[in-house]
Amino acid sequence: MTTTSRLRRVAMDTRPLQNPVFRRTFLGQGAAVVGTVVTEVAVPVQIYDLSHSSFDVGLAGLAGLVPILVFGLYGGAVADAVDRRRLYLASSALTWTVTLALLCQAVAGVGSVPLILTLVAVQSGGFAVSSAVRGAITPALVPRDLVPAANSLTYTASTIGQVLGPLVAGALLGLPNGFRYAYGADAVLFTAALYATFRLPPLPPSAPLGRPGLRSVLDGLRFLAGRQVLLVSFLVDIAAMVLAMPTALFPQAAETRWHGGVGLLYASIAFGSVLAGLSSGWIGRVRRQGAALAAAVAVWAAAVALAGLAPALWLAVTLLVVAGAADLVSAVYRQTILQTTVPDGLRGRLQGVYTVVVTGGPRLGDLRAGIMASALPLAVAWSAPALACAVLVLAGAVLARSFWRYTPPGR
Repeated sequence: MTTTSRLRRVAMDTRPLQNPVFRRTFLGQGAAVVGTVVTEVAVPVQIYDLSHSSFDVGLAGLAGLVPILVFGLYGGAVADAVDRRRLYLASSALTWTVTLALLCQAVAGVGSVPLILTLVAVQSGGFAVSSAVRGAITPALVPRDLVPAANSLTYTASTIGQVLGPLVAGALLGLPNGFRYAYGADAVLFTAALYATFRLPPLPPSAPLGRPGLRSVLDGLRFLAGRQVLLVSFLVDIAAMVLAMPTALFPQAAETRWHGGVGLLYASIAFGSVLAGLSSGWIGRVRRQGAALAAAVAVWAAAVALAGLAPALWLAVTLLVVAGAADLVSAVYRQTILQTTVPDGLRGRLQGVYTVVVTGGPRLGDLRAGIMASALPLAVAWSAPALACAVLVLAGAVLARSFWRYTPPGR
């Protein structure tokens, strides 16, 4: 095999981009992520600028979490009952409208923290619904064998947006009337996602349910509980985020151990994910996706644990880059397993659960890390739970034999 052939086998698989519908959606979402992250930075900065209270800044996180938990589940049920294109367009339009409202309050100089918190809550509800729908429609846009490649492209674009967004936000917020520019940039960038969504074909569920409600949500949860492969993939993700998410400890570690470098710590995981995405061509060729998911989470947790023990900043950053690469791999397999094992008529509801897990897990991880760091040495709070995560995930995956041996349909 020539060097060129080897490179092609590991380079990012871009075949899904040959589909014009997926390509528009991919580009629109990529632009929207940058704008969304700009707003995610601007909101807490503006709240602190108005109130000079970290407590008020913390309330923004709570205001966003609760609607995501509620509307992530309910939005998934609605996605199984209506045309997903229309629901995606409506929820995206709501998110964009709230961004315009944030822009208006900045231009008008209202200066109201309660107003901003209210807008954050409404926007989070729209985001939760659109996230549930977005994951449910991917298998309808590309052939089944290209779903892993499509997810790799989507996650890589999202990660690049998470790297670029804070840089753009920092530049805009440093200008006079910077909040106006930040929210305005988000509003402009999000129009790309709205356009791509508008151009989608009709996407009705294959077996639409009746009126969505609590019963339909519970039906989705019962389906999850009865499918070991799917349930274990969710539990593995929760363990990874709750036990091995180190970001809440970065400020303390940068100040007390490495005497600087907090920006490098925050950027390292995202940078690792970008590198993994650019070399993700091999991901779709792996047959044992359950075992691969467990291995990726174990690598994530082990790298995080070793980073917490690193004596030098460069070594910690390097290990976190490795962790970020493993995180992208695990995210692609987790999403692919969900999209290829769940019937289309239930896919919206399970995507809703997925939205709750991937959003709530890191917040619980931050809470766990903060509590432990207040009572234990930093190295213990950082590394001990991460090591436990690696052991638990591998042991649990091996014991869950159907998960460990899982291969996607048709493989």
